[in-house]
Amino acid sequence: MPKASVKHQPIVNSAAKVAIIGGGVAGSTIALRFAELGIDTTLIEKGPSLVNGPPICHLHAGGNLYREIPDEQCLTLLKQSIDTVKVYPHSVNVRPTLIALPKTDHGQPADLLPRLEKLRAKYSELVAQDSCNKVLGEPEQYFRFYSRAELDDLLGLPLPKVAKRERDWLIAFAQHADLDSLKFPVLLVQEYGLSAFRFAAITSLSIERLPSCHLQTNKQVVAITQQEQTSSWQVCMQDQQSKIIEEKHFDYVINACGFKSGEIDDMLSAKRQRMVEFKAAYVAHWPQCQGLWPEVVFYGERGTPQGMAQLTPYPDGYFQLHGMTQDITLFDQGLVASCRQSAQPKLAAKFIEKINNQWPAQVVNNRTLGSIGHIGQYIPAFNTAQTAAKPLFGAQQIPGDNPDLRAADVSFHGKHYARTEIVKASSALAAADAILKDLVESGLIEKDELDRYLTEHYFPVSQQCTEEEVTERAIMLAAQRDYPMALAKNR
Repeated sequence: MPKASVKHQPIVNSAAKVAIIGGGVAGSTIALRFAELGIDTTLIEKGPSLVNGPPICHLHAGGNLYREIPDEQCLTLLKQSIDTVKVYPHSVNVRPTLIALPKTDHGQPADLLPRLEKLRAKYSELVAQDSCNKVLGEPEQYFRFYSRAELDDLLGLPLPKVAKRERDWLIAFAQHADLDSLKFPVLLVQEYGLSAFRFAAITSLSIERLPSCHLQTNKQVVAITQQEQTSSWQVCMQDQQSKIIEEKHFDYVINACGFKSGEIDDMLSAKRQRMVEFKAAYVAHWPQCQGLWPEVVFYGERGTPQGMAQLTPYPDGYFQLHGMTQDITLFDQGLVASCRQSAQPKLAAKFIEKINNQWPAQVVNNRTLGSIGHIGQYIPAFNTAQTAAKPLFGAQQIPGDNPDLRAADVSFHGKHYARTEIVKASSALAAADAILKDLVESGLIEKDELDRYLTEHYFPVSQQCTEEEVTERAIMLAAQRDYPMALAKNR
């Protein structure tokens, strides 16, 4: 395994020991944030590798996929996404998102403009504060509307292999989409892709190089208790293969178990209101695919047959598909809430079976073909695409009782216990920052040791990962999880 090119220099000299339960996006990010600073961190993951769970494909640099959420959440997602790009640049698929409104949709393109102008103004402000924040292109080019006439002008142009100008991203779309089915203008916005496999690769490579981070894979926490006098923790974890139970002691525990966070809360009799939603995205191969494709989103009303359709491009003609209908990404009884007796929402057995075991082949094919047809109503040629792999799937937690919540990070219970409650991957750094501040306020770490690092994202080892080694590890992870290697590549 290649080592970091410079010696790691810890910032913190504290003897405090931190346990993070769950190695998803949140847990892995917090582990890196802490270990880079020199905090003794143990990351406990039930599975064999890091960053599994709900399908990740989008950075949400402005939250424009979700017109139903408040502007404040969109502004939060913008800032969080910029921070994520700066820390994990090789996990980002740099290409814009095209948003179109079908004629069947209740909205109008002009309805999007007030929010977009707020986002552009905020991006300009962030760039003015720090030029390093200019990771989404020039602020004045954050978004642009294109008329029907402008798309018609692209119909006879050759398909580019490299985008030399912004309109190059629209040529393949203009030549394949049923433009007569859409309202105009359409929107091109600098919301980029986020690769789950490349994100997993970066966290895995970095943790292997950080002596302060101790990774425990294939370990499940089966009991956790807190000592009243010291507020320290006793954590019992069981090896998934040998079934041997090991006991360890920590000063601070972070519950980053995602949709199973309530199980840890229940061990502590810690009440928390939350929801869990099971979702899936599908993988299709369109061998006839030509030219550059942006991410394409067709707005629609969630949960109806005309729910939002989302087409996420990868190299070699592979696409990840979402359709916000009950027959595609959403599921009947797939959204459940906690109750007074338990902080853990109870998903139906059929969903737990899908998470823990393989999906029936017929269900995979039917739902993938359904998602292909959902896209195909707007891009007719896409109807020739084929099922390429098992779905990308998982359950996500949503704190509170608002299913439209998208920007969330962390909550605390008692002393020395935090829960990560991110809904979108870009919120993971904000969760890490909030918990780091609580470690200082709890007296486990001296504030003077951290100085500016409470607000500055210090990731010297993580940021030494090269694009080549990230790609190599990401392809290996995709193969281990039985997905096409194209999903791990970057254009």
